[in-house]
Amino acid sequence: MTLRTTFIGLAAATGLGVPALAQEVAVITPYLAQPGTQFYVDGFTARAEELGWDLNVIDTAGDVAAVISRMEDVVNQGVDAIVINVDPAQIGAGLQTAEDAGIPVVGMDAGSDPLVAANVTSNGYAMAAETAVYVANRIGGEGNVVMFTFDPFPPVQARGVIADAVFGNFPDIQVLDRITPDVSDGGIADSRAQMEALLAANPEEGSIDAVWAAWDQPALGALQAIEAAGRADEGIVITGIDANPQAREAIAAGGNFEASVAQDFEGIGQTAADTVARILEGEEIVQRVIYVPTTLVTVANADAE
Repeated sequence: MTLRTTFIGLAAATGLGVPALAQEVAVITPYLAQPGTQFYVDGFTARAEELGWDLNVIDTAGDVAAVISRMEDVVNQGVDAIVINVDPAQIGAGLQTAEDAGIPVVGMDAGSDPLVAANVTSNGYAMAAETAVYVANRIGGEGNVVMFTFDPFPPVQARGVIADAVFGNFPDIQVLDRITPDVSDGGIADSRAQMEALLAANPEEGSIDAVWAAWDQPALGALQAIEAAGRADEGIVITGIDANPQAREAIAAGGNFEASVAQDFEGIGQTAADTVARILEGEEIVQRVIYVPTTLVTVANADAE
């Protein structure tokens, strides 16, 4: 029992009037360098301010293991709830610490786990299917495709699984390479370097027909590599997922980067905050995975707000 709960209990027992104390919520992520995570946090923060919460946003700067110790820290501080943006399977000790303390944990595009009360996210299966089918249709159901994936993070890993299934359903589509880039800086730089190497290894015009990326940063890195190699005119089709501002700009330009899927990042953050509020009000969350709608972005609507 914390000093705060002890004080409130004594006040209730003695009939003393005590002003309500703001609820304390911690958001913990190793991925704040990612634009999508920044938007999640912005949406969550805005809603937390409306709800009058004391919010602590903690970035472990790419260090997934550090999430566990930071969860232990905020549990010891007596927060009312914890929100994570990280693979729950990698932070089991932290989740158990929160469970033992009776502190609910909500995922914000995190992944599902028995110790996570609910995960608020986009439907990665649907997004991956939409962009993979876009690629397959654009190249006429045949050709060589490069995939950029990231299996260590469940929401992105699921996208790769679906894209694999879509491409596997087209006997004349070959996955030339399946690349997992370094994401410590967001993923653009290493994706560009790896795409440059792949272009050098496949110098013939038409040897690469498309790039399917599980999120926008690799798609942007691949675009930079293709343009720098002077191969933009080959018609290599690029798709991403997230539709962040840089991706929208590239799509609107009408070049190789043709499509992405816009997640409602701020909507995910706001819905995560609303889910935390429901839990703190005592509601049992039956729907353990909560999906927020998405939109396909092409040159036709890339400039839309």
